[in-house]
Amino acid sequence: MSDDAPHPEWQLAPQENFVRLSLILPTVTASVDSPTLVFSHQQLQQSLANYLRIMAGRWGDKTLVRLALNNQLLDTRQLQAIATGLKEQNLTLQWVETNRRQTAVAAASAGFSVDQTLVEKPLVDPSEPPPSPKPLVVRHTLRSGGEIRHGGDVVIIGDVNPGSSIVADGDILIWGCLRGVAHAGAKGNDQAVIMILRLAACQIRIGDRLARVGADAVDRREPEIAYITSEGIRLTPVRQFQRSALS
Repeated sequence: MSDDAPHPEWQLAPQENFVRLSLILPTVTASVDSPTLVFSHQQLQQSLANYLRIMAGRWGDKTLVRLALNNQLLDTRQLQAIATGLKEQNLTLQWVETNRRQTAVAAASAGFSVDQTLVEKPLVDPSEPPPSPKPLVVRHTLRSGGEIRHGGDVVIIGDVNPGSSIVADGDILIWGCLRGVAHAGAKGNDQAVIMILRLAACQIRIGDRLARVGADAVDRREPEIAYITSEGIRLTPVRQFQRSALS
């Protein structure tokens, strides 16, 4: 990029236990004469390195970083380049905050914790309920220390390891083994369910209800579903579940 070309902008705000780093990309109108501006992973890494050199000394060693992207669209390679640039300054990228589904999937695929904040758009007809957000699909195992947050349903195609967690406002489907924490209906939806291919020792939450599953209680190797009844959270084989049980 030339000196007068648009550059990525960074804003760093030290917090009590972490550093919040915001990325602001210039807005360019897409047209035949003015294509949409896209920064390569090398350009992002170089601009971040320049910024961190200027801001050096404002954080301690091994400080965790929450990367705030808002509506910016980044892929896995760009996110990994940012993480590499941070690591060179003794900073560790832990969280990615975004309201873009594609960026959330890319961040989760790269192994970062994700907080997908949904942008509320004004309704054409205020009497109609807002549309449900699209499910967030993560096609890999969630490692220890990882966390996924989403305002709708979450689908994990892989395991959820000990020390990791999923928090969803809607349902959770885990096409693998649940060994960590799964919290469906996080904003009080008691109709939410958690479907698991295989259970191990874990913690399950639905709405404000909590259930712990010990290793000695896991004896069925078949898909199960967790849901709320009048007696609390119940686990039952998927083949025996009826949706009417939620009413």
